[in-house]
Amino acid sequence: MAYWRAIDWRRPWLDPLRARGERLCAALDAGLPLTEALQAQVEPGRHRLDAGALRFVPQAALPAGLAYEAFIARHAAVPTRDNLHDLFNGLAWLTWPQLKRQLNRLHAAQIACDGVGARRGPVRDALTLFDENAAWLQAPPALADALARRDWPALFAVQRDAWREVRPVLFGHALLEKLVAPRKPITAHVWLVPPGVAAEPHLVEALTPARLAARPFLALPVLGVPGWWPANADPAFYDDAAVFRPAPVTPRRNAGGTPPASCP
Repeated sequence: MAYWRAIDWRRPWLDPLRARGERLCAALDAGLPLTEALQAQVEPGRHRLDAGALRFVPQAALPAGLAYEAFIARHAAVPTRDNLHDLFNGLAWLTWPQLKRQLNRLHAAQIACDGVGARRGPVRDALTLFDENAAWLQAPPALADALARRDWPALFAVQRDAWREVRPVLFGHALLEKLVAPRKPITAHVWLVPPGVAAEPHLVEALTPARLAARPFLALPVLGVPGWWPANADPAFYDDAAVFRPAPVTPRRNAGGTPPASCP
C-alpha cells in the first residue's frame, strides 16, 4: 500500500513541510524506498550531527541492544522504516536539523549517564514527548495567557482575530502522523516561544534538562485553531468538554524543575 498517498499536503498545519513533503512523495511514487527519498534531500553542509553528515538508513542497521538515539548520535544515521511515522520524522530532520540534533544530543547524554532501563526518567520522557507530539507557538501575551489558563472562550472567541497573525508550528512526527486522519481530540503539547525571535535557535538554547523535567507544555486541541478546520467556525465546536477541558486544579509549572542529580 502506498501509505504516503494518504497525506493531504493542502492541510494548513503541513505548510512548513509541504515543499519537501511533496518532493519526497514524488520520489516514493517513482519507486524509491523512504531512506533513499529522504537522503536525496540531505544537504551535507546543513544537515549535520557531531558524528558527521546526516544519513537515513534502513531500520535493520540498528543493532540489537543499542538504543535508537545512541545509534544516531554515534553514527549520524537515522534508522528508518517505510511508514508514515518515519516519513514525518525524516521531514522533521530535514526541516529543523538544529533542533533535532539538540534533542538527540540530550537523549544521548542521558543514556550515557543513566543507561537504558525500564523507565526513561523525567528528562527523557519530556524529550520523547517533545519529539513525538510537540508544537511551538509565538503569540501575543493575551492569547498565550488564555492558552495557559485553558480559557477556551478567551482563546478562540475573544482572541479569534489574533489568530490571523499567529500559527502554531507542529513539530512532533507522531502528532503529524495522527493528523493524516484528523480527529477532534488530537492535542498538541505546546511550548511557548517569545515573539520576535527565530524559533529554532531559541528552542535549541531553551531545551535544557531542567526545563524539560518541569514539562512546561500547554495543551492545544489542534483542530480548534481558527482557519484550520471548517467546523470550528461554529462556536458550538468548542463546547465539547471532553476535548476542550478545563485547567487542572493544580497549576502546571512553566519553568524550573530539577533533572536527576547525576546527569547534566
